[in-house]
Amino acid sequence: METPDFGIPPRLAERMSMAEQHEYLRTRLFRRRSLVTAGAVAAGGLLTGCGGVTSTGTPATSPAGVSSGAVPSPVTSKVRGAHVIPFGRHLAFGADPKTQMRISWQLPAAVRKPYVRVGLRPDQLTHRVAAEIRDLHTPGVTGVRPAVEQYYVHAALDGLTPGTTYYYGVGHEGFDPASAAHRATITAFRTAPARPASFTFTAFGDQGVGTSAAANDSALRRLKPAFHLHAGDICYADVNGQGKKSDGYDPTFWDLFLKQTEPVARSVPWMVTTGNHDMEAWYSPDGYGGQLARWSLPADGPDPRTAPGVYSFVYGNVGFVALDANDVSYEIPANLGHTHGRQTAWLDRTLARLRAAKDVDFVVVFFHHCAYSTSSHASDGGVRDAWLPLFTKHQVDLVVNGHNHVYERTDAVKKGKVGRAVPIGGSTDPTRDGIVYVTAGGGGKDLYSFPEGAKESYEGHVTRVESVQTFHWTKSRNAHQETVEWSRVRYRGFSFLSVEARAGARPVLKVSALAQSGKRIDHFEVRRGG
Repeated sequence: METPDFGIPPRLAERMSMAEQHEYLRTRLFRRRSLVTAGAVAAGGLLTGCGGVTSTGTPATSPAGVSSGAVPSPVTSKVRGAHVIPFGRHLAFGADPKTQMRISWQLPAAVRKPYVRVGLRPDQLTHRVAAEIRDLHTPGVTGVRPAVEQYYVHAALDGLTPGTTYYYGVGHEGFDPASAAHRATITAFRTAPARPASFTFTAFGDQGVGTSAAANDSALRRLKPAFHLHAGDICYADVNGQGKKSDGYDPTFWDLFLKQTEPVARSVPWMVTTGNHDMEAWYSPDGYGGQLARWSLPADGPDPRTAPGVYSFVYGNVGFVALDANDVSYEIPANLGHTHGRQTAWLDRTLARLRAAKDVDFVVVFFHHCAYSTSSHASDGGVRDAWLPLFTKHQVDLVVNGHNHVYERTDAVKKGKVGRAVPIGGSTDPTRDGIVYVTAGGGGKDLYSFPEGAKESYEGHVTRVESVQTFHWTKSRNAHQETVEWSRVRYRGFSFLSVEARAGARPVLKVSALAQSGKRIDHFEVRRGG
């Protein structure tokens, strides 16, 4: 057998820093170990990795009470469906989490008539919903990578019953998940309750592929959250994150990412937004063609075709808003202004609508680039200029970011300064104190550090620093130095947020940050008007 070459193609290496080369090689080696089993299965006659043929998807029957918005794409297949094994299942809510779910997955080759079977019992998947194939072609680059064909499949389930557990399996012509041979692939999800009730969601950003990323998935899976927020920089197939065709890029990292995430994302809706490493310039001018192929997200944003990471939804007593910070970033300006102000205008309207909704007690906003952080990328002045006035105007309750690969949490910030100190275990009221900003960038990628003198400070290891010397990015891409007092909690470790939202007479957001081990490193509460 020929020995595999794990080196970096010379033309790709020229585009990378030494740190990026190290990370690329480390991830490639992890990828090789993870795909050995898949390769062995493929050699035995079952396709479980990427393929390069095309297929036809035609509508199947939609059941009563469950409708599909899918319009399958016409392609032809030369591979028998029985030999093609679905992988990478991931869920997302539709516009209404009480009645809508989107089921997505990947195929190593295109097939005929993809579908989802769904029912109220795992042995009675009587409803069949047609799915669509979105095939994604990545052109080859001589000396860098071959051309790659990837096949993503999506089914829209509408008309579901609130607060109900549904079982489902994905299939296609020649592969029936209800058959005895494939029954083990059946899994379940639960719709949002009809009326607000207490629930828990999790959040992080900057995940990538590797042992630490997989361990974070396992840790949050044990919590059984209602859903997960991903604050961007999802896979890191784009190594440089500049949104340019000159970036190093390997689309097959997405195959491994979706396999890695499947054990949790097949039953926990994975609500993503776009970071700078998610701008993949090979598919469309804005770099989002790949994201449109891979994800099915709520489509209430200003333009779902050009800003797929911008949307909102309500779950229980909390309204959630996802934003695309690439549109306003001064630090990485590849997509600066690409919605021509439409996203910010939509944000103003959406926050006003959520604040006026009688059943919404709290509003949580998540996006990638940091409004307030002292770590490597520091703070983005574009985010501050475009959106912070709106957060203040509508009294947003919590903001979650990624980008910096650390956990950092501010005090309540008002007009750029500390409005109220929020120590570990403290409480804050956004109507009076200002807004707490959380950087939850410990999702799995190599960790960053804090500025000299800004020692780690977290639960059980509190080291109070009165001020930190840091900077924020200006429109001219200068790092403007600033001394800040709002950095309250700092933790250099893989971690994620776990937030319990309680409804009732005294609603509260109980926010905790957990290390990968499950140990709590921070906690505080958000209450309004208390």
